[in-house]
Amino acid sequence: MDLMLEGKIAVVTGASKGIGFAVTKALTQEGATVVAGSLTTESLADLRGVTAVAVDLIAADGPAKLVERAVEDHGRVDILVNNVGATRIRLDGFLAVTDEDFEWAMQMNFYSTLRATRAAVPRMVSQGSGAIVNIASVNAFYEPDGATVDYGAAKAAVLNLTKSVAQEFGPRGVHVNAVSPGPVSTDLWLGEQGVAHTVAAKNGVDADTARTQIVAGMGGIPTGRFSTPDEVAALVVFLVSERAANMTGANVVIDGGLIKTT
Repeated sequence: MDLMLEGKIAVVTGASKGIGFAVTKALTQEGATVVAGSLTTESLADLRGVTAVAVDLIAADGPAKLVERAVEDHGRVDILVNNVGATRIRLDGFLAVTDEDFEWAMQMNFYSTLRATRAAVPRMVSQGSGAIVNIASVNAFYEPDGATVDYGAAKAAVLNLTKSVAQEFGPRGVHVNAVSPGPVSTDLWLGEQGVAHTVAAKNGVDADTARTQIVAGMGGIPTGRFSTPDEVAALVVFLVSERAANMTGANVVIDGGLIKTT
């Protein structure tokens, strides 16, 4: 299937690893040119069709700088993928989560998305077309415990923003959707500072045992495995394509069947 992305200009945040890296590669494989932003850019150096931009996306002006780089280099922005995000596992309960913890989660996961969207939408409106995908999370509407309460709140805000922007700018040619992954085989889950290792250290077990226990406590994954970054990227690239031009305001879940309710 031709996704009709040849020659499109895309901006991807948090592009140096995990889902963002997979999205960046997938977009270039479909013929798009990507302006890829991240704190570090070494992993992006050898990707053809990619302009790697070292930028602090949590800084108030960081997302706008990234979007403006795309405009300066290419004169337009056709696609925005708001991927940058992170979580810090809170294992001491809700009452131990401070205002500063919530502020960090909101800056990392919500404000970065808000600011990039605010910078890109006027460009898309002036063109009469554009596509935005925000990477949310099943934690936006599913909380097995309080360990990610601040992250879940921030991702819920991302979903609300997605629907609001979709409603306002749909009549002007901009379609906006969200993708909510469940567990994905990235550093967020499997890295040394990720969910499994953090829980393992707290409970005195190894990371594999912790991962198994966490998934079981969430009700299990029917497919028996985490999603891969490439699987999430394939969904994102479809949503930003012309093939999905009449999809807007949607939240598409990819979680191996983790969420059992509709």
